[in-house]
Amino acid sequence: MKAAQIKKYSKDINVLINEVPKPMIQENEILIKVKVAAVNPLELLNITGSVKLIQDYQKPFTLGNELSGVITEVGSNVKNFKKGDSVYTRLPIEKIGAFAEFVAVNQDAVWFLPKNLDYTSAAAIPLTGLTAYQAFTDILKVESGQSVFIPGGSGSFGQMAVPIAKYLGLNVIVSGNSASKNRILKAGADQYLDYKKENYWEVLDKVDYVVDTLGGAEIEKELTIIKPGGKLLSLIAGPNKQFAIEQHLPKWKQWLFGLAGRKLDSQAKKHNVDYRFIFVKSNGEQLHKITEIVEKENIIPAIDPNIFTLEQVNEAISLVKNGRLHGKVVIKFD
Repeated sequence: MKAAQIKKYSKDINVLINEVPKPMIQENEILIKVKVAAVNPLELLNITGSVKLIQDYQKPFTLGNELSGVITEVGSNVKNFKKGDSVYTRLPIEKIGAFAEFVAVNQDAVWFLPKNLDYTSAAAIPLTGLTAYQAFTDILKVESGQSVFIPGGSGSFGQMAVPIAKYLGLNVIVSGNSASKNRILKAGADQYLDYKKENYWEVLDKVDYVVDTLGGAEIEKELTIIKPGGKLLSLIAGPNKQFAIEQHLPKWKQWLFGLAGRKLDSQAKKHNVDYRFIFVKSNGEQLHKITEIVEKENIIPAIDPNIFTLEQVNEAISLVKNGRLHGKVVIKFD
């Protein structure tokens, strides 16, 4: 079968299409014929090796973190799935590889395709959906009636995070571009700030949580609007010691991440705020809950009109790197 792989970590996007053996499944695994795989900024981190301290891969390895497809084989211990089922998944961190014609994955990482979505739209759900769900429930441990601000939340993360946050009973505030305002408000946001017209740090005050999608210089501004005892969770600013502890990483990595995240922890401490970082995990049970929300709220994620084939994987990743997207970038296999 064909798979998109890299031989070594590099700053350059140089993904190769290789012929590799079709996966053999274990007793708890299913074999999925991939219909659509989504392309994310995480692919760039995997290519450069930026996350190798969290997960280092034996090379060459196949890229791709989320997909939709059809089950063609099931292991002897698989209970809930059968051949022919349409499913989707965020692949386990230690066993990615969505940019391939077939993928073997543990049944615990998979759920059935939402009834209101086709394969293309569904492929855009797992990574951002699980990121949002785990951010709110596992890390922030939000309660109904609390407030969350998502700066830069008009993109693919926001289109999933907003309805999930509303489902959990949060008051949701988003900043972003003017073109996305109506779409994000329709998704359930209570307040939308056009970043070109309003500075959120001058408008907002005492929110319970901020989910940072911007990083960099925005961190200090975000901290100023969080109430004492609140939490700032970043998707990109970087891990700290608390993250390493929660990931059960070895002591030397806890020390290293503690050193790397010391500035962020210090900034947060000055405002009596708890800083957290997230690296989303596969979880079929949580994906089941997300599927219920997607179906109930009829969430249909935006897909970028530039649809790619596997042979065009370098162009797809380059598009994600350069930004200015109009939805999730996807690779179609049929």
